[in-house]
Amino acid sequence: MVPAADGSPLITDHYFPRAEGDFPTLLVRSPYGRGLPWSPMYGPLFAEQGFHVVLQSCRGTGGSGGAFDLWRNEAADGQATVSWLREQPWFNGTLGTIGPSYLGYVQWALALDPPPELRAMVVQVGLHDLHALFHAHGALRLETALAVGTGMTYQHQGMAAFLRATLRLRRRLRDATTARPLRGAYVSALGGEVPWLDEVMARPDAKDTYWRGASLAKAAERLRVPTSLITGWYDVLADQTFEQYDRLRRAGCETALLVGPWTHASALQQGWPEVFAESLAWLRAHLYADPSGMRPTRVRVHIGGENVWQDLDDWPPVTVVSSWFPTAQGHLVQQAPTDSAALVSFCYDPGDPTPSLGGPLLSRTAGPRDNSSLEAREDVLTFTSPPLSEPVDILGPVSARLSISTDTGHADVFSRLCDVDPQGRSVNVCDGLGRLRTDGQEPSQITVPMSSTAHLFAVGHRIRRQISGGAHPRYARNPGNGKSPLDATTFIPVRITLHTDSVLVLALRTRSSGPALR
Repeated sequence: MVPAADGSPLITDHYFPRAEGDFPTLLVRSPYGRGLPWSPMYGPLFAEQGFHVVLQSCRGTGGSGGAFDLWRNEAADGQATVSWLREQPWFNGTLGTIGPSYLGYVQWALALDPPPELRAMVVQVGLHDLHALFHAHGALRLETALAVGTGMTYQHQGMAAFLRATLRLRRRLRDATTARPLRGAYVSALGGEVPWLDEVMARPDAKDTYWRGASLAKAAERLRVPTSLITGWYDVLADQTFEQYDRLRRAGCETALLVGPWTHASALQQGWPEVFAESLAWLRAHLYADPSGMRPTRVRVHIGGENVWQDLDDWPPVTVVSSWFPTAQGHLVQQAPTDSAALVSFCYDPGDPTPSLGGPLLSRTAGPRDNSSLEAREDVLTFTSPPLSEPVDILGPVSARLSISTDTGHADVFSRLCDVDPQGRSVNVCDGLGRLRTDGQEPSQITVPMSSTAHLFAVGHRIRRQISGGAHPRYARNPGNGKSPLDATTFIPVRITLHTDSVLVLALRTRSSGPALR
C-alpha cells in the first residue's frame, strides 16, 4: 500500500529479479488494474531483464483508495509514489517509466516536474491531450468516447468484467449512437451512468475551463529525460505521438520514434515483438548505459503498400509537396483548375448517416479495410487517379484544402486517402474530419488535416480521394441545423457542394530519405 498525495492507499505490486545485484526501477501506473495483460507484459517480463517493476493501480481503481478522476490526481500521485520509492532499500536511485495509452498519460503527468531520479521514459501509443482524444475540430469522437468509458469503468475490475462490458457495448452500440437526443443514451450500453463521460462529451471547446490542466503538452516542451515514442499508423493517438515527438525535438530532448502498421490495440498484440524490443533497448541504453541494442537512426517507420521498414534521421523527413485536384468526371489529376466553379454536390442526411469504416479506432474494426461498399453510396464522392506508371511514395503529413458551399450553413466534411489496387479493392490509408459553417451558397475554405502516413502506391495502383459528410459512429453526426449533436432531436439534410479549387496535398519522399530496410 503506497500512500497517494491525499493519503489514499494505492495498491502496488513489486516484481524483481531473483538475483543479487543493483537494479534500476520501472514505474508503471495504470487505471486498468494489475491483472491481464499488464502483469505479464510489464511485471515478470521486464523483471527477468534486470529491473524492479512497480505496477500500481491509480487512485480509485483496481482496489486503490480514493476516487478516480480522469486526470486531476496523476501528477501528485506519481510524485508521491516516487517519494515512497526513495525510502525503499532496493531502490538505487535510477528510475524509468513505461506503458501505453493512459499509462503514457501518467508518465507525462510525472514529467511536468520530473524527479531527478527519472532517467528514461517509454510512451507506447500514448496520450497527453484528453480533449483531443474525445473531440476533433468541434466534432465528438463518439465511438472512441464510448470505448474509453467502457475501459475506464470495467477493465480494472478484471478481464471477465471487461469482456462482458465490451460485448454489451458492441451489441448496443447502434442504439446508443442513433438515439435522439444523444445525451445520456449510452447508459444501457455501458451498464450505468458515468458522470465524467457526460462531462467530456458535452464540452467540445478545448478552451472550456473544464479542460484546464487536461493537456500535458507543456511537459514535453521543456523535458530533458530521454523519451522513446511508439505508435501505429492506425492508432487513434498517432497524431498526439507526432506532436509529442515534435515538441521533444524542439526542446532538444533525446528522443526516438517507432511507427508500425498497427492500431491502438494491435501495437501491443501483433506488434509486441517490435514494441518490446524497442522499449527494452531504450531502457537498457539509459538505465544501464548499454546502447548495444539501439538502432542507428532516431526514427523508424513501416512503409505501407511495400511492407518494409524505413530508418529516418527525423520526422517528418525532407519531402516535396504534391497537389492533386478533383475533376467533374471523378478523376484525380495534378493539373490545377483555372477557376473555383462548383464541381459536384451530394446530400448528407444525418437521419441515414454515412457510416465509418476502419481507420484509427479503439475497436476491433480499426485499421485498413476495403472501402468498396462505402464508396458505392450516393453520399460518398470519390476522385481517382489513372493507373500509376511509376510508384508514388508518400512519407509525411497529408491534408485536404477544400472549397465547400452548403444550403444549410452547417456541415462536417470527412476526407480520406485510399489505395486502389488493380483488382479495384480500395483500402484506406489515412483520413480526417473538419467542421465548417458556410455563408449561404458562397464557398468557404477549410483545411482538413488527414494525419500522416508512410505509404507506397505501386505501379498499376490508383490514388483515390474520398469525400463525405461524416463517418458515423466514429464521429457524432452533424444535425445540419447548428444544434448540439448531443441535444438535437430534429435533423436537416444538407447539400454539400465541392468546388474545383479543392486540393489534396501529399508529401512525397525524396532521395535524401534513404533506402528502405527489407
